[in-house]
Amino acid sequence: MNLLHANDTAGEYPASYYAATRSDLAPFAQLRGETRADVCVVGGGYTGLSAALHLAERGYDVVLLEAHRVGFGASGRNGGQVGSGQRQDQTWIEAAVGTDKAHALWDLAEEAKRLVKSLIHDHAMPVTFHPGVAHACWTASEVSASHRYAEKLARDYGYTHLEALDQAGMERIVGSRVYKGGEVDRDAGHVHPLNYAIGLAKAAAAAGVRIFETSEVHRVEPGANPIVRTGQGRVLCKQVVLAGNGYLGPLDRKVSAKVMPINNFIIATEPLGARASEILAEPIAVADSKFVVNYWRLSEDNRLLFGGGESYGYRFPDIIKTVSKPMLEVYPQLKGTRIDYAWGGTLAITMNRMPCFTRPAQNLFSASGYSGHGVAMATLAGKLMAEACATQSERFDLMASLPQHRFPGGPTLRWPLLVLAMTWYSMRDRLGL
Repeated sequence: MNLLHANDTAGEYPASYYAATRSDLAPFAQLRGETRADVCVVGGGYTGLSAALHLAERGYDVVLLEAHRVGFGASGRNGGQVGSGQRQDQTWIEAAVGTDKAHALWDLAEEAKRLVKSLIHDHAMPVTFHPGVAHACWTASEVSASHRYAEKLARDYGYTHLEALDQAGMERIVGSRVYKGGEVDRDAGHVHPLNYAIGLAKAAAAAGVRIFETSEVHRVEPGANPIVRTGQGRVLCKQVVLAGNGYLGPLDRKVSAKVMPINNFIIATEPLGARASEILAEPIAVADSKFVVNYWRLSEDNRLLFGGGESYGYRFPDIIKTVSKPMLEVYPQLKGTRIDYAWGGTLAITMNRMPCFTRPAQNLFSASGYSGHGVAMATLAGKLMAEACATQSERFDLMASLPQHRFPGGPTLRWPLLVLAMTWYSMRDRLGL
């Protein structure tokens, strides 16, 4: 079974809160017959749209192929959080690649945040960047570690936007007594993720990118002059950008061996009205310290958008049941609140939770596996792949230098082994270990 078709209707956005409040975007045509381009981009999420936009701005003739609609995948379904840093913290990165590279990777991540903000502004997208993301800790030891890390970032990286919170401070902001403290990142933020993807698509199309929707790629033939084939046509090009993330699947086995698709879920309550300020006293987003992260924010019409739970097969579970349980653990006062929307999406993780940048074959570039940290990093990944296509690959190569390992077990056993590992970590969450 193909993840592109396992849970969704072909060529349509899923029935999410985001889809119900999306900006108008007329469908793009389906690719039919043969066309030529300098670069063919496979995938219409943040990575592919950003790559296409930045390539077009450099003067390249670009074709972008999307199997459904632009922003159909994780880019249009996620929690909308635009975080600071990389997916792993700087302490981990310093140990993995050394201090100098760690600083360079921090700078790239900070550029990624600025890039999201500037693209929204420069292209007059109907998207608001709401500042503030809180990290809520379940245990006192996690609070101490988060405060020490905030001190490290201020001391070693000059990052002074983290506001440390004790238990009372966290309760004041998030309206829940279950957390022992944490911090708020005032320079991070959150956006409407699908409208941001649609804004990127409009900007790319205005820059001259030829976007084709309902054009699922079935085969990529690398080489001196790559060929990208869909069911109804093909693209002859000079370079290919693979931007399928969790949906890439068999298009490139080398990438999919290191990048594992997983499913995550979000529910949206009915509008909470005056109760919204009791849930979040400020218009920030929140993510907590559980291994299977809970994350949430208020929508602009004061619904609680709460994400949590994971699954590792093709089919989605009962999403309302899956996500309501952690939501009510955090906010028992919401018992009986109507759930108006429930949706899932497929993202991708790597073994070390750092993104996988690679050249899998001649004239192919790939970036994926953002591990839940993709709004900003995927946008930057597109820009870095555009640079690499233009033979300015130093920054792409820096990201590609991060060690990446295959998931154990090969195509047959890697999913069962992942489920076993995730079940162990979920058990630790439930036991408070």
